[in-house]
Amino acid sequence: MGTVLDVNWRRCSSLVVVVGLVGALAACGTETKPQTFTASVDVGTAKPSSVSGKWPAPTTTTSTTTTTIPAANDGLTVSGSIGPNWPDQFTAADAAGSRVPLYQAPNVPVPSGRVLTNPTHEGVPLTMLVRKEQGDWLQVQIQSRPNGATAWIRRSDVVLRTVPNHILIELGAKRLTVFHGKDVVWSASVAPGKASSPTPTGSFYVDALAKPANPNGSYGAYQVSFTGFSNVYQTFGSGNGQVAAHGTNRPELIGTPASHGCVRLSNADVTVLVTLARQGTPVDVVP
Repeated sequence: MGTVLDVNWRRCSSLVVVVGLVGALAACGTETKPQTFTASVDVGTAKPSSVSGKWPAPTTTTSTTTTTIPAANDGLTVSGSIGPNWPDQFTAADAAGSRVPLYQAPNVPVPSGRVLTNPTHEGVPLTMLVRKEQGDWLQVQIQSRPNGATAWIRRSDVVLRTVPNHILIELGAKRLTVFHGKDVVWSASVAPGKASSPTPTGSFYVDALAKPANPNGSYGAYQVSFTGFSNVYQTFGSGNGQVAAHGTNRPELIGTPASHGCVRLSNADVTVLVTLARQGTPVDVVP
């Protein structure tokens, strides 16, 4: 925090990292053209409201096992749920250089020799969520299909940091809640995907925060992109079907299933959410 990453990126106590995403979050709503986003925004004055509560009873499996994916998927694996029970902090891995090679196991490269680039093709600094540490190796969740995809990377290729919160999105309750450990930090009503284009369930993480050029458009004031991909759309508009939590210009639809897979919040609520969700923040989406 407080380091100047480049001319378009700043991280400090009063700035949330907001990046130049163009068209990646196209499964979100009615717009089908790429959007342009500003480089940074001061949202340090947004104050989360305190609410009381605890983590609800689990509605999905809490398995932490790892499933092997066929070789056609580059030797990636898919990890199970992160929680509950949830720790008070999580480990994010930021790429230290311009590329991060992927391995299907320590010292065993994925069959394709695939690497992740930094910044990503969207111009976003590359962040991964650490799921397991093993000496000089890390198993990390990445921004990729299949949902929940993980791979192994060398510890020396990243810089580790901690994130304090995690996000629960309950599709049935149409609610998004930010937790620190088992304690509720903040909660808001949302509009998830319609039955024909449901929001994907599973364990994900925040990979980018963005500010649309037009805060009165379909994506509202801010977007909190997370690494879930639509199970209906392989592509949508000019994007790859990745979803996000974002604002809206149709606040009357909050509390109903209304989107193409993204999770809509009021602009006031998404303005609070971007102050609570750093890159690497886990996002658990349950029915």
